[in-house]
Amino acid sequence: MIYNIYLAPTKVDADIAFDVFIEKFEAKYFKAVNCMRKHRDRLLEFYNYPAEHWHSIRSTNVIESVFATVRLRTYRTKGCGSRIATLTMVFKLIQSAQKQWIKIRFPKKIKQVWEGIVFEDGIAVQKSKMLKSVNA
Repeated sequence: MIYNIYLAPTKVDADIAFDVFIEKFEAKYFKAVNCMRKHRDRLLEFYNYPAEHWHSIRSTNVIESVFATVRLRTYRTKGCGSRIATLTMVFKLIQSAQKQWIKIRFPKKIKQVWEGIVFEDGIAVQKSKMLKSVNA
């Protein structure tokens, strides 16, 4: 059901899936559902960015791949050794891993975000529509 939330095509669809999730799991997993409810806006924030960037925003692959590399290396070396050795190893592994990271797709869209263009459901809102809502 989590997939139905974060893979929904629009924020309205995600909100509906979110409500269904809360209704179904609140009794069994009150603390987890309450945490999700508390951070609902943050969890659905990616709908306010270009749709082309959603894949990168929702991905945890960068974090997982780095930690997998560190975990493998600490296993092979049978521990981390000293604090300095550990920090040095982690730094070098992350430095090496970043060479394989996928660059963000559609970098021109980042400029639109920096310029303050508003996005709804991943699509830029027309300036005339924004002006109407400000004047209303």
